[in-house]
Amino acid sequence: MDSFCANLFKPTSYRFQVKNVAHYLLFVILASSYLQTTKLCLGDGLPSGVRSSSCIEEERRALLTFKEDVNDSSGRLSSWVGQDCCQWKGISCNNHTGHVAKMDLRRYFDRGITFFGGKINPSLLSLKNLYYLDLSGNDFQVPIPNFFGKLQSLRYLDLSYNSFLGEIPPSLGNLSNLNYLDLSRNSHLPSKNLNWLSHLSSLKYLNLGDVNLGSTSWLDAVNKLPSLLELHLSDCQIQNLPHSQLPSVNFTSRLLVLDISANYINSSFPSWFFNLTNLKRLDVSVNFFGFFPVEFANLKSLEDLDLRMNSIQGQIPKAIGTLCSLRILDLSRNSFNGSLENVLNGFSNGTSYRLGLLENLKELDLSWNQFSGSIPQSISNLSSLEKLDLRGNNLNESIPESLGQLSQLVHLDLSENSLEGNLNEAHFRTLTKLESFAVSTYGPRSLIFNMAHDWVPPFQLDSVSIVNCTVGPAFGVWLQSQTELTGLQLSNTSISDFIPEEWFLKISFQLTSLDLSNNQIRGKLPFHMNSPSLEVIDLSHNQFEGPLPHWSSDAAVFLYLQSNLFSGPIPSNYGQLLPNLQRLDLSDNHLNGRIPPSLCNMSSLLDFVLRSNHLSGEFPRAWSLWPDIADLDVSDNNLSGNFSSSMGVPSSLYILNLSKNNFGGQIPSSLFQNCSYLRSIDLGDNRFTGSIPLQTRSIVSSELYMLRLRSNSLSGHIPSRLCSLQYLHIIDLGHNNFSGTIPKCVYNLSALVYGNYYAASAHGYEETASLTLKGLELEYDRTLYLVSSIDFSSNNLEGEIPDEVSSLIALGTLNLSRNQLTGNIPSKIGNLRWLETLDLSHNHLSGQIPQSFSSLTSLSHLNLSFNNLSGRIPSGYQLQTLNDSSIYEGNPSLCGVPLSTVCPGDGAHAPADPDDDDHNDDDTDENGKFGIYVSAVLGFIIGFWSVCGTLVMKKSWRYAYFRFFDNIKERAALAIALRVARWQRRT
Repeated sequence: MDSFCANLFKPTSYRFQVKNVAHYLLFVILASSYLQTTKLCLGDGLPSGVRSSSCIEEERRALLTFKEDVNDSSGRLSSWVGQDCCQWKGISCNNHTGHVAKMDLRRYFDRGITFFGGKINPSLLSLKNLYYLDLSGNDFQVPIPNFFGKLQSLRYLDLSYNSFLGEIPPSLGNLSNLNYLDLSRNSHLPSKNLNWLSHLSSLKYLNLGDVNLGSTSWLDAVNKLPSLLELHLSDCQIQNLPHSQLPSVNFTSRLLVLDISANYINSSFPSWFFNLTNLKRLDVSVNFFGFFPVEFANLKSLEDLDLRMNSIQGQIPKAIGTLCSLRILDLSRNSFNGSLENVLNGFSNGTSYRLGLLENLKELDLSWNQFSGSIPQSISNLSSLEKLDLRGNNLNESIPESLGQLSQLVHLDLSENSLEGNLNEAHFRTLTKLESFAVSTYGPRSLIFNMAHDWVPPFQLDSVSIVNCTVGPAFGVWLQSQTELTGLQLSNTSISDFIPEEWFLKISFQLTSLDLSNNQIRGKLPFHMNSPSLEVIDLSHNQFEGPLPHWSSDAAVFLYLQSNLFSGPIPSNYGQLLPNLQRLDLSDNHLNGRIPPSLCNMSSLLDFVLRSNHLSGEFPRAWSLWPDIADLDVSDNNLSGNFSSSMGVPSSLYILNLSKNNFGGQIPSSLFQNCSYLRSIDLGDNRFTGSIPLQTRSIVSSELYMLRLRSNSLSGHIPSRLCSLQYLHIIDLGHNNFSGTIPKCVYNLSALVYGNYYAASAHGYEETASLTLKGLELEYDRTLYLVSSIDFSSNNLEGEIPDEVSSLIALGTLNLSRNQLTGNIPSKIGNLRWLETLDLSHNHLSGQIPQSFSSLTSLSHLNLSFNNLSGRIPSGYQLQTLNDSSIYEGNPSLCGVPLSTVCPGDGAHAPADPDDDDHNDDDTDENGKFGIYVSAVLGFIIGFWSVCGTLVMKKSWRYAYFRFFDNIKERAALAIALRVARWQRRT
């Protein structure tokens, strides 16, 4: 029990102390009952190592029988050998009798050990003096054994974080001496009733988290536990709090801790809830209470209140300001609004509701709400504050220097706001305990760190995160003085300096996260650097040059070096230096040489991005060894060779981009058969030959949204199997040698019919693609998923354009130019109301241009040139803006605007005497103009003086008028500012 005691009394955060207040009381009870147990941390008064009795043989055999049925792949029970079972790991015995008193076989998640499996042998019934049993954190995947109810001596039972199946056995109700019971996190164990709980009259701690209590009268059962101090019902599918019809709710008078979080409760608080007058910790987070009644003021003993994620709107409830014992207050992720000035300085004319009077408050979390205005000077009244989190609000203006008076502050987060002005030494003057600091803005680096060059702060930070603020141009002394950093983020901070190498190497050994992205940092990086704990490295979008650094880290997961000036080859041993890398992005540099085969040894790789370099040679054939690769982009290089099926294609692929290289051979058929997650294929601008290996029975990914095979030497027919891909909305097969007809089944492309587009990769990689739209080659990244395009241009397609094309209402671009298409343009093509680009040029189309063209209200690029079209060019709506005659050239039988050819009959009703008509028209025009002028002058005089004359003559109306427009102006300015801030936050 020594480890139990050590963890119990280990110094930690205030929240942990409040959360475990009942644990302390329970421990005192257990310790007083079993003071004679050797491993109790209170001791038994005997010399160390002295024991009056050794292990009982019957109990030793029972433990060995238990061991035989347990799957122990990591050898956690390897110490269970020999005669003295009291020395076995996880076993503690009574010092005087030798009986086994405690079994602690929990899995410690942070120690890298595996869990137990198998079954639990009833041999444990021989341990008649067992009072403590902890099997938490394992994976037995069996029902909770009924025989546990026969372990009559048990005071402590923890079966949490297992995979126990079936119902909770009612036999647990026989454990009348039980003080502590934890059955949480067992994959929603069902429970039809909890009547067995009523027999546990000594129970002080109960945790049923993740147990399905949706159809259970849990309040009736819990109400029969008179000794209960701590109740945890998190994620129990409780949809409503029962408004009890019981004569009284007994447990309310003693309860110290109540957790009903993550139930998505959508009801009001019952009356019994406000009788919990001794409650010290209350967690009602992740529900839908929506508001909090004034009766919350009854809970005067509350020290820890968690209301996050409850969809609460308006101002902070006034009742919170009366809870003077509060130490921790979490109101994050709601919709609270108003100014922090009101929050801290008073909700009413009196001072009884002032949050600023909560001088004992240690942790305040108001993040991700809608608070606006400035941080008030009175923030310094919260003199005991250790944590302040205001991120994700609409705070603006400057940060007050009074913030620097919070001498106890350890964690400060002001990120994701619109703060501005200067930060100087005064803002940090007394923050000697500060360990983490974060600030970021939505504006254009409107917050400036204006420190003296030689200023050394009074703190040593563990982590610092500064984003979109002005820190540079140099790495200041105040930054270089921080030598204990484990997390460093200085992104988009206007630094254009060289990295101070001595400082960088000093902190690199303990760093876990490094982000210096989006600056103009120059020079070369240290060639060798050993960073055993570094997990995230982001140096992208800078001006680093020279060869890639040979950094070594088994912990590294993300490496982002894109958009720099690195040159030379990729180190041949990168796979050994960074073996556990998941995301590698070296794009937009000047790297050359071959892709080293050692990269295929990175077995955890998810993203592999080498786009826009000068790499050459063949792609490593062992790439199929990447079991989890999702996004692969080596576009815009000089890579060559065949991508044959014999190489193997990883079935885990989401995005494959090999465009703008010199790859040849046939497209591997496995790409369309084995990759069930594939969403985007871009093989454009290569030398692939053959047909698209997509047969009628091919098992292709239904989630494919882009197929780009442009500018290859592909041939054959366009496979009709494409029509069954419901998310496909970008199809570019242009500049190949495809023949045959356009498939009539295109109406099955539901993404182009209904606009149900699929977003990009779920792994965080930002895909880019080069698409030809509106006659231009454009690069798309974040908005790629919004593009809807079909491009079959420059092939040998023949036949008619199928009428089914008119059903693709969500289509934005249709390019069928430079083929051998014949027949008429579909008459209902005007249905494509979102069509922006239509190119049917250089075909053999005939007949008239359908009148429905005038319904193409989104059209901005049109080309019908060099066909055999005839008749009058339609007019109206968007077509009137497309007045370039080159749109229709090469169609000698077309007439009408904008061509110079006049359609037959347009001159049939010409006037007999043009001079007379001109004279009459001139007279009519002159009379009309005179009438307009007179009307305009009279209207101005009457309108102007009817309004302004009244305002001049009547003072009260004049004041009211200007006050009205002042209010309108202020509201409009505020609304625009809020909308801009929200839009910037989303992007």
